[in-house]
Amino acid sequence: MQKTILIMLLSFAMILSACAPTVPEMEAPTSELGTLQIAVLPIIDTLPMYVAQKEGLFTKHGVNVEFIPVASAPERDQLIAAGQADGMVNETISAMLFNKEQVQVQVVRYALRPTIESGHFFILASAQSGITEVAGLKGVEIAVSQGTVIEYATERLLQAEGFSADEIKTIAVPKIPDRMALLASGEVKAAVLPDPLGALAVQQGAVIVLDDSQHPEYGSSVISFRKEVIDANPDAVRAFLAAIEDAIAALNNDPAKFTNVLSENKLVPPPLLESYKIPLFPAAGIPSQEEWNDALSWAKQKGMLTADVSYADSVNASLLP
Repeated sequence: MQKTILIMLLSFAMILSACAPTVPEMEAPTSELGTLQIAVLPIIDTLPMYVAQKEGLFTKHGVNVEFIPVASAPERDQLIAAGQADGMVNETISAMLFNKEQVQVQVVRYALRPTIESGHFFILASAQSGITEVAGLKGVEIAVSQGTVIEYATERLLQAEGFSADEIKTIAVPKIPDRMALLASGEVKAAVLPDPLGALAVQQGAVIVLDDSQHPEYGSSVISFRKEVIDANPDAVRAFLAAIEDAIAALNNDPAKFTNVLSENKLVPPPLLESYKIPLFPAAGIPSQEEWNDALSWAKQKGMLTADVSYADSVNASLLP
């Protein structure tokens, strides 16, 4: 059984590393607003973008959008830094790191935000660990990707449960497929995975010990654009966000209608497609200054930043519909 599970996990790991999302047929340029190029990871957070493309909503709002599939966050960040992509889904900590010396990107909207019904990040215990409650995680090494929103959310969630600093232990396992495999084999007792890979791990025997459904301020992702693009063509970004708003309204109203978009763009592992419940996506909004300051404080504590990064310069709500 364990061997079968590992084979399934490794197969999906190959999909994650080798298969970029299927790019929908590109829309022809539709107006003077031009084209926006969006770096897209194969993650559920990007679903509204694919829905907007499939439903012709970018065309409706007069902007052409091209997707650039990327396999990892570093690859995404390289494209943005080089000016080879205009926008992306990332997190506030990522935006802070871009802007630590000068403002390069601005957060313009939430992408995905946990809700009571659906968490975004899950702290899972391996089936072999015997851990079923939060207290069982005290002093246990939890596999995370260090210096990322995964580690931030993990620490904040455990602190919210009353853990002291010396009771929180993490171990660096940067690649998600590696974390999944180690969790399945029992080589690590606990690991943190995003939706929907957390659901796949549960299907294979892992136990959800804690998630961010009660603390959406820690697990949110955002949509960001290069400031140069915003300054040069704010109407294109406004049109993009208006299309996303329409897509989210359609998606939240009838999620079953868009199940095929999940499979076409490899956003959900094949074993989950029939049972996966699409999360509720947030209406127009941006991270609060309080959320920004908390993540900033954590990043400075970790030595990732040595000075404050301005919320006012980095988060831009003026483009929302």
